[in-house]
Amino acid sequence: MNKNSKLTTEYIIMIAFFVITVVYGGLCFYLYYHQSIQSLGYVPTFESDLPYHISMVVNDGWYYSLTAFIYLALYKIAGGGTVLIALFLAIVTAATVIATWKLLELIMEGERIPAMAGALAVNLVMPFFVKWAGMYRYASYQAPNVWHNSTYICMRLAAVVFLIFYVKYEKDYAKDFAKGGMNVKKWLILAVLLAVTTFIKPSFLTVFAPALFIKLLVDLIRKKASFVKVLIMGLTVVPSMGVMLWQNSILFGDEASNGYKISFMETFSFRADHPKITVILSLVFPIAVFICEVITRQFDKTYLLSIVIAFIGFVLAAFLIETGTRSRDGNFLWGYSIALFVLYLTSFAGFFRFLRQKRWIMSAVCGSIFIYQIVCGAIFFTRLISGETYFMIG
Repeated sequence: MNKNSKLTTEYIIMIAFFVITVVYGGLCFYLYYHQSIQSLGYVPTFESDLPYHISMVVNDGWYYSLTAFIYLALYKIAGGGTVLIALFLAIVTAATVIATWKLLELIMEGERIPAMAGALAVNLVMPFFVKWAGMYRYASYQAPNVWHNSTYICMRLAAVVFLIFYVKYEKDYAKDFAKGGMNVKKWLILAVLLAVTTFIKPSFLTVFAPALFIKLLVDLIRKKASFVKVLIMGLTVVPSMGVMLWQNSILFGDEASNGYKISFMETFSFRADHPKITVILSLVFPIAVFICEVITRQFDKTYLLSIVIAFIGFVLAAFLIETGTRSRDGNFLWGYSIALFVLYLTSFAGFFRFLRQKRWIMSAVCGSIFIYQIVCGAIFFTRLISGETYFMIG
């Protein structure tokens, strides 16, 4: 294939990618709008948290998230309607696909077309559904993708954008300022983006901050960075910690929760027949890629960080649970969900590396698993836009 033909093919694929993304955004707009107009309480169709999130700010004046301010403004502009809120969420969801593409392209060192395919797949993938292990396609498992919680949807985009800049800046943070190291501009970008992500929903911070601490501690012990450089990078989470403490006083105060308790696997056991198995089924593709990575010994820093993030997310969700009125909400699962999204994203990069290296057996095994999980996601999303509850069975 000559250069002109290759460029033409790339342009066609890029156009197809953006068309698919726009169509996906349109379907999400249809879904979110129908979610937004449902009444509070149990509804048989288009069930979601969106009516509650809108009501909290419109009727109750409860400003616990950046989305609350956005929803109130859009609600007033629309004359008391929810159409602009639905449109906003659809744009955010489509933008997440594009941001995922750019993050994957960065991790995959410029592989533009595969990164596009990965972005579409990662934003659709769902757990490896096996009915006898857990009858609910979503609620019995732990999923990287969610379409019923608007704060998670917005947080995910902000987290991916933050990670784009983190991956860019992390590789040079240990260098001197004059040699491209962490300067004031870079520090502010990371600190502000992470604070915005936290202001939307604190779940990403709860899994990223401990992972960053571990990564920086390892760098310090291995003398990859000086104490000052480690401290400067670590301080990027401080503004977000302040935001989370403020949110904690609102979301988890005495009126919403009586506190926390340690109870292993209780959250995972709410709606799963075999919770230990569904935990594994939620991770089949990443586990397959991890085994292959161990065999080939090709770990990179971003992939290792994603493993630590996922492990922390699992530990928090597996051991901690709220007490009181929020005891059945499983709020620690949101951190695990965004951790899984990051892990699936980096696992796709590993899978593509096997393909590029012509490791056909590894590629076939990982690819077959991934395709099935994408099919699971397609089935779940299709049934959602038909109006079925996210507690769908079978």
